Amino acid sequence: MTDLLNAGKEFEDASLSPEGTRDTAPLAADIAEANQALVEQWADKLFDASATDIMEWTAVHAPGRIAVTMSMENTVLAELAAKAGLDADLLFVDTGFHFPETLETADAVEKRYPQLPLKRIKPLLSPEEQDAVYGPRMYSWDLAAYNRMRKVEPLNMAMDEYVGWVTGLRRADSEHRASAPALSLDRTGRLKISPIITWDLDSTDKYIADEDLVIHPLTLQGYRSIGCAPVTFRVGEGDDARSGRVFADGKTECGLHE
Repeated sequence: MTDLLNAGKEFEDASLSPEGTRDTAPLAADIAEANQALVEQWADKLFDASATDIMEWTAVHAPGRIAVTMSMENTVLAELAAKAGLDADLLFVDTGFHFPETLETADAVEKRYPQLPLKRIKPLLSPEEQDAVYGPRMYSWDLAAYNRMRKVEPLNMAMDEYVGWVTGLRRADSEHRASAPALSLDRTGRLKISPIITWDLDSTDKYIADEDLVIHPLTLQGYRSIGCAPVTFRVGEGDDARSGRVFADGKTECGLHE
């Protein structure tokens, strides 16, 4: 259907990021060297290590502060970081398009883990500003650009002060992740640490129940992989959890782990 309200308007090219966008600052040379040495020494040893061991390793060996990235789909990483006494911030990218329940889960996490400051990272443009500059509902016509502007670039700009980041990657989530390491370097030389890499949905659910964690209510309603509301859907019993997420053409990720 033609968008009559915006017919004839001139919008910016979605391949051009908003003014002010920048990349992550480079690491200091000594930190970059320390990270490289850690990966060379420990990546193989940690490949199949337990989540607790990986997080405790991080608390001991990381040469500086760590970012724990939280989508709020589950709150396992916050619990593991708190138990390990990690010197870290929780980073939540608030795209402006989350379910209300996701924002409520973030509020609950902030209250439960006061020792781990929650930083809410926002894109340079509000949803309304983005619509005015690039055109409405970018997620419906250029999902790759949407993910870049609302997820990838904001997180990149927030990573300056950290020597590494903790992710919720699980090998069981998709073929793309099937051989992912527990410890590696990202493109900036920062540590990329995935403590629950060997878990699947069942082991994740068991940990959540055993530790009485904050639960995202939509996970109890058939949403097993939760992103932005316009591109997240319920999945059927036994279906791949990530089949409820819409990704850009030819992609199996939103861009944060490519």
